[in-house]
Amino acid sequence: MTRDYQQFPDDENGNLLWQMVEDGGDLTEPYEVEFSMAFEHKEQAEKCALNLLHQEQKISLYQEDQHTDQENLWILNVHINMILEYQDVVDLEEWFTKIAKEFGGQYDGWGCMSYIY
Repeated sequence: MTRDYQQFPDDENGNLLWQMVEDGGDLTEPYEVEFSMAFEHKEQAEKCALNLLHQEQKISLYQEDQHTDQENLWILNVHINMILEYQDVVDLEEWFTKIAKEFGGQYDGWGCMSYIY
């Protein structure tokens, strides 16, 4: 299979989506995708979580074990069932970057489980 650079641009998201295809993933099927945000303080994470719950988002919140700089960060994951299309991922990353910044955190990336039989 030859990579379509319009569908899978040569950047971090395009490369990851293309790798999923090469590994046998079916991107026409929905995946539960986790978009993560990191916060230094519990209060920031909780306020952001409440904001997302009001927007009817499915979330999980936990305190990360000892981070590399000796800080225990609060991680807020937003779980979205979606068909993985490049532009949708980019748009959601931009949205979560804005939301994280609004509440004093930072966007930390996305991922999903891939089941290959």
